[in-house]
Amino acid sequence: MGWIVFGLIAWGSGWGLNIWLSRLPRSRATSLAVPIIFGVTIILIWESMVRGVGISPVLLPAPSAIAVRFVASTGILWEDFVQTVLKGALSGYIIGCGAAFVMAVVVDRFPFLKRGLLPVGNFVAALPIIGMAPILVMWFGFDWQSKAAVVVVMVFFPMLVNTVEGLQATDNMQRDLMRTYASNYWTTLLKLRLPAAMPFIFNGLKIATTLALIGAIVAEFFGSPIKGMGFRISTSVGQLALDLVWAEIVVAAIVGSAFYGGVALLEKAVTFWHPSQRG
Repeated sequence: MGWIVFGLIAWGSGWGLNIWLSRLPRSRATSLAVPIIFGVTIILIWESMVRGVGISPVLLPAPSAIAVRFVASTGILWEDFVQTVLKGALSGYIIGCGAAFVMAVVVDRFPFLKRGLLPVGNFVAALPIIGMAPILVMWFGFDWQSKAAVVVVMVFFPMLVNTVEGLQATDNMQRDLMRTYASNYWTTLLKLRLPAAMPFIFNGLKIATTLALIGAIVAEFFGSPIKGMGFRISTSVGQLALDLVWAEIVVAAIVGSAFYGGVALLEKAVTFWHPSQRG
């Protein structure tokens, strides 16, 4: 009963503190404090409910148990991070987004490709990952190369569509002005159209950050060496080691948030002139 009361007190305190912060003048400190307080409140409520109600750790371990397992398994978690994130997700992200960007420029240069290539890309993007992953694992082997291939398939089309759309963002008057300066296609692309397309390009890059991590983890369910986040999650569930499963989920959440946040910060630095980045 005491844990339940503690959870209710934590909920009320967090709620009241966030209401008070929301009434203060907006600043960087308050913008950071609100989500941090909300997250801590959720963790305290989670801990109190699990201990107060007596939920089995097989169903839902307490955050404290997850933290203990996290600290005790840093070696395993680091090995899985390197295998899944650095080798599989990051390499596939770079290859897929880079290839999509180059293809978008080619499609923009030769418009007839837009009518033929984009429908094919839309078809490939609609294919479920659980159907593509086993095939790519058989093609590229059980190591990180097959996971990178899955990531390439997942991130290619969103990046392609956003970049192609961004390259069309300039209007006729702007392009006519460049022609009056005797600018050729590539000069117009570099000086006008590519800078104008940057918000669209970064939108595709941000979408691809989450898709890359999801694709690499799910692909490991269909075959991998004895390491990797997806491998560890699938085997730990079979062993009823749910605390290790949640530790892997915590790592994935931190990595995904950091990856997305890094791209968002880079976007803010590159597209500082865009109205969405002002103020």
